[in-house]
Amino acid sequence: MNSRSPIVTILGHVDHGKTTLLDYIRKSTIAAREHGGITQKIGAYEVSTSIKGYKTNKITFIDTPGHEAFSKLRARGANVADIAILLIDGKDSLMPQTVESISHIKAAGIPYIVAINKIDLETANVDKVKNDLLEYEVAVEGKGGTVPVVPLSAVTGVGVPELLENILFIAEDKKLSFDPKHAAIAFVIEAKKDRRGIVASAIIKDGTLKIGDTIYVEDNKAKIKSLINDTGVTISEVFPSTPFELLGFTTMPTVGVLITTALGTKAEVVVPEEEKKVFDLNSILDSDKPVEKKLSLVIKCDSHGSLEATRNALQKNPNITIILSAVGDIHKSDIFLAKTSKAIVIGFNSKPDPETKDLAKQEKVIIKTYSIIYELLDELQEVADLLQEKEEAAKNLKGEAKIIATFMIEGEKVFGVKLSKGKITDGDELQVFRADNLIGKCRLVSLKIRAKKVQEVKKDQEAGMILSTPLDIRVGDVVKCIL
Repeated sequence: MNSRSPIVTILGHVDHGKTTLLDYIRKSTIAAREHGGITQKIGAYEVSTSIKGYKTNKITFIDTPGHEAFSKLRARGANVADIAILLIDGKDSLMPQTVESISHIKAAGIPYIVAINKIDLETANVDKVKNDLLEYEVAVEGKGGTVPVVPLSAVTGVGVPELLENILFIAEDKKLSFDPKHAAIAFVIEAKKDRRGIVASAIIKDGTLKIGDTIYVEDNKAKIKSLINDTGVTISEVFPSTPFELLGFTTMPTVGVLITTALGTKAEVVVPEEEKKVFDLNSILDSDKPVEKKLSLVIKCDSHGSLEATRNALQKNPNITIILSAVGDIHKSDIFLAKTSKAIVIGFNSKPDPETKDLAKQEKVIIKTYSIIYELLDELQEVADLLQEKEEAAKNLKGEAKIIATFMIEGEKVFGVKLSKGKITDGDELQVFRADNLIGKCRLVSLKIRAKKVQEVKKDQEAGMILSTPLDIRVGDVVKCIL
């Protein structure tokens, strides 16, 4: 395994200095003749620092438009960034997009650094920013937490070397590595069409890519015609953490899609099949699979008063977790955040525009809107409580079987079953379900396998059951023993 450099994204409120910081880093670490056009086109660039003592002195920055693009990649299963920087204006402190950025970073589950910008201004108040962060459960170093914090000025460069060293320190701790013999794993971060044809901007995470390689993207394949690095130079091969442009596609790839050199390759970062399903109020209750203990919500309200009342009421329910609560309309970034965190988007007097509605449908994210607060609270608390009840029942489930046949033997009705979970013992009290609805209870009075009486049956075994109560049990029904 070889070490690779960290891939970093910067999130924060508009006008808090992200572009200025990226420009300063770019100018101070890349030769003037290499600075410009191509870095903006690729949407990412690699810098070499002068910092020593680490396995690598290089850092790749993803130059995306903000948390929407970051979460869009995550929604596609593309865990591109290794580290995030939460950039905050030292004089304005936390703003709405700062709060949203915190939610997106936490949902990503990656380490992050708080960078407090504009400390060259007299009105900057670093301590206030640190205290304000505590309200959103971000405890930085010096305030009882472990999140690194770096005061800096993106204009003068004060604190920038410390920021870069913090990035390298975290990267060293994460032991970022790649296997050059592994099938290539790269992700599209931007795609466009220009005079050269279809151009994909991408970052590689494992293996290598060479000109002439056959690559697979979703159900399509292509041959790499050209590779161009972030300084505009045509190269023959790219290694992990390298940002590059790729020419060779005949159809436009989707942002966030996996590129690989091995047909059928699955990276651990690909979205699991179950995450592609609609995550709505009914599906989470009807699912036979184990559910999360809490109902996750992204909440948008029309005013601070409504938001405070809604948030305070819902926070009292231990079965509800609020991923994000903010004032304003429902935007695309809310949909991507809900997608990555398996949440439902809730709007109180706040609605999505047609584009956002279409995106939610495409991403299979449910939006629920309300205009009466008690209806919102009642429905969500009821669903959260039902989730908790179902989880408790799942914990106490001894065994579960599906009815696969019914027949008469010596005047008695026998139910042929197949165990799908746990075990069921002769004499157990059973509950009978049809389409997840309880239709009755009974006791198991006889249990046989191939006409031989047995005391219990276990998962994947088939058996015949005689039940104590003459319920209207049909093929397809499910019997459960809940302790």
